Amino acid sequence: MGTNKISGAEAVIRCLLEEGVDLVYGYPGGAIMPVYDELYKFQDQLQHVLVRHEQGATHAAQGYARATGKVGVAIATSGPGATNLVTGIADAQIDSTPMVCITGQVGKHLLGSDAFQETDIIGISTPVTKWNYQITEAHEIPEIIAKAFFIARSGRPGPVLIDITKNAQFDEIEFSYKKCTSIRSYNPKPTLDIEKVKEAAELINNAKKPYIVFGQGIILGEAEEQLKALVEKSGIPAAWTILGLSALPTDHPLNVGMLGMHGNYGPNLLTNECDVLIALGMRFDDRVTGNLATYAKQAKVIHFEIDPSEIDKNVKTTVAVLADVKESLTALLPLIKSNTHESWHNEFKEMYKIELDAVINEELKPKKEGISMGETIEMINKHSKGDAIMVSDVGQHQMFACRYAKFNSTKSNVTSGGLGTMGFALPAAIGAKMGMPEREVVAIIGDGGFQMTIQELGTIFQTKVPVKIVVLNNEFLGMVRQWQQLFFDKRYASTEMTNPNFIAIAEGYYIKAKKVTKREDLDAAVAEMMASKESYFLEVMVEKENNVFPMIPTGASVSDMRLS
Repeated sequence: MGTNKISGAEAVIRCLLEEGVDLVYGYPGGAIMPVYDELYKFQDQLQHVLVRHEQGATHAAQGYARATGKVGVAIATSGPGATNLVTGIADAQIDSTPMVCITGQVGKHLLGSDAFQETDIIGISTPVTKWNYQITEAHEIPEIIAKAFFIARSGRPGPVLIDITKNAQFDEIEFSYKKCTSIRSYNPKPTLDIEKVKEAAELINNAKKPYIVFGQGIILGEAEEQLKALVEKSGIPAAWTILGLSALPTDHPLNVGMLGMHGNYGPNLLTNECDVLIALGMRFDDRVTGNLATYAKQAKVIHFEIDPSEIDKNVKTTVAVLADVKESLTALLPLIKSNTHESWHNEFKEMYKIELDAVINEELKPKKEGISMGETIEMINKHSKGDAIMVSDVGQHQMFACRYAKFNSTKSNVTSGGLGTMGFALPAAIGAKMGMPEREVVAIIGDGGFQMTIQELGTIFQTKVPVKIVVLNNEFLGMVRQWQQLFFDKRYASTEMTNPNFIAIAEGYYIKAKKVTKREDLDAAVAEMMASKESYFLEVMVEKENNVFPMIPTGASVSDMRLS
């Protein structure tokens, strides 16, 4: 090998190090083996975590990215290794999570020949990536990987996939690396139009019933302080989407709660009462808006957004402020008049009392014999004191976790929002804990979703990552069962689950495990789990037909939210 020359595979590792990557998740195989050979040589600088399934690598990279704000990295081989990444890539795309996936590919001369473990991963992943690219020559590696990281983390973040043929991994290049800071055809951050900010300020200052709805854009744009300053100065009530949860502390007096299908009663109903709706870094997802034909028709809508494609996509705006949300809120703050909007706040308080009596008290202090999901989340709050990162899977337990979790600081709620991927939580919790080792990480999972990536218990055992795992077991695919009960005359088609002995499985992976079936044992079990310095598995047998309320039926208006 020439003195200044290195292999393409070594160049891949050096590129990752240049980007500040110190942790990658992956699974080796034939077409990516040269890169793994180099990983072996660099293990003192770059930790590789062997997951048990490639989907686990993407979800772990997502959990890492969501908890840290850095780019997550996943590596897989060609063919089935690459296709197994697709679900996690799609999840990252719809939830705007920065991730770089690197896949091996058959040699350039074999492309298109149906060679062993060849799939067109570029074609497959095009609809679910922010950008993808196939490298067929070694000299392309530094420039393309630099571009991949820039695209993944800039503007509205997202996943990027780089596919590298085997010949490109073996061939030699003169290595030099230059970080990417711009791409001619790509404008990640629109230029702030101060006139639009002034228009927005005027509408806000003249509003009688202004209402802020904020999403994950606040967290991605690191605009938490600006959001807090805005609500405190303006006195405007603020509600969140599930991915916006934790951008504002949950106990903040101006935080009125959760939007959406299973959100809080007041925040949903009063969407159709406000006169100015201020949307900050959120995309008016159908789970938030319900029937668009009746959504906030009385309100002037101000949309603060970084992605031009989201403007007027679902909800027509009166004023669109296209920019980085931190920049636009910083410009807005001096123009906003101080206010309290006391009578408007009282409307939220009245609605909360109705929800408290109809739903919340029974959920958090149930009189029924069975343990409720809500009281389990409340018990975790008691012992975490609002300082844990909660990673939820998808289903009823997710809605209960988002409704009742208490968070003091940002980047504390990690969940699969737009794609709704069962199996997300266990690997994502591994990534979150490895990214933020000083924080307690609790995975909240249903008995269905847990079995979709249950093999990642092996990753926890091998890495000794001290994740706390809580499985809320109702022996049903609970969310589907709830819909069957309410809308399909209780025809429980394929939703009842006959589950294995989860405790024995956890113990098979040498993870301390406990099962709770009685309410009086819950407090001590959660306390023991939270005090543990190692990973811990807690199975809580919950009420079989425990439903999440309030709820907005699909296609209904936010005004049609039902309490039971």
